[in-house]
Amino acid sequence: MKIIVPMAGKGSRLRPHTLTVPKPLIPIAGKPIVQRLVEDIAKVAGEKIEEVAFIIGDFGAEVEASLLKIAEKLGAKGTIYHQLEPLGTAHSIKCAEESMQGNVVIAYADTLFRADFTLDTNSDGVIWVKKVDDPSAFGVVKLDDYGFITDFVEKPATFVSDLAIIGIYYFNSAEKLMSEINHIMDNNIKVSGEYQLTTALENLRQAGAKFSLGKVDDWMDCGNKNATVETNGKILEYEKDEFTEFPQSANIQNSLIIQPCYIGEGVEISNSKIGPYVSLGKGTKVINSNIDNSLIQEKTIIDHGNLSNSMIGSSAHYYGVAREISLGDFSVLDFLSK
Repeated sequence: MKIIVPMAGKGSRLRPHTLTVPKPLIPIAGKPIVQRLVEDIAKVAGEKIEEVAFIIGDFGAEVEASLLKIAEKLGAKGTIYHQLEPLGTAHSIKCAEESMQGNVVIAYADTLFRADFTLDTNSDGVIWVKKVDDPSAFGVVKLDDYGFITDFVEKPATFVSDLAIIGIYYFNSAEKLMSEINHIMDNNIKVSGEYQLTTALENLRQAGAKFSLGKVDDWMDCGNKNATVETNGKILEYEKDEFTEFPQSANIQNSLIIQPCYIGEGVEISNSKIGPYVSLGKGTKVINSNIDNSLIQEKTIIDHGNLSNSMIGSSAHYYGVAREISLGDFSVLDFLSK
């Protein structure tokens, strides 16, 4: 099995954090989003992962090396493709055409999940969905009485279904999907000015393909600051048994840690209360502060902070008191100076 990971988007809704780091590489509880995604898929897929293909923008050599290491940790071949124009979800897959062979999982790298990952061998593919309050912002599906998908509709203006496609798909023949994507691109078939994967899926369904539904227990978005902080807390709760011990290099003095929390290597905490649901990245220092439900990245200094529902990037300095903040990499915010 192969995992195809389109991740070329700019992550503009998560700025300023994505100005310096591509959104899929932002750490959640100590691991980049995309690493958690492919590890979760590998864990539940039930088959050996032969290749992980990453479809990225112009992210640079350092990012590409990091992605190849993620594949290597799974014992899989890592491949890098580039999508330099935002022409739609089907176009992103087209960029990885050389890897579109055999059975594949396609997973867009802006979401994490907990799901029933049973692969229905009696169908041509599995589409994972989640009920949502506002389906107009998503691609959605309709079902027949047997649970097979009868329609794929991209961002419906009027209500047709509340089952939103979360961006994770399984196909038992990547070649069939690729053939249909080539068809819609060769014939310039667009929806809202882009080549949509839902168009290819609907055409395959009309030609006789059977797609079954994948059940999602939890769909964790990383689209903006509030959603990413919430996802950090959920991951800490789901995996709390992995965070019961802190690294020996951490220096915690006169402080209370309320679990679950992620404490990275070399973190220094003094005279503070941390948690619950806090991640502190490698080398971060927290002094005289109270922090809960927050995501703090690496080598950042927080002094006299009173933070909740906050997200602070790497190598930032925060001095002062606030209840909620979003501060990007290398920023300085000082309420204490006169």
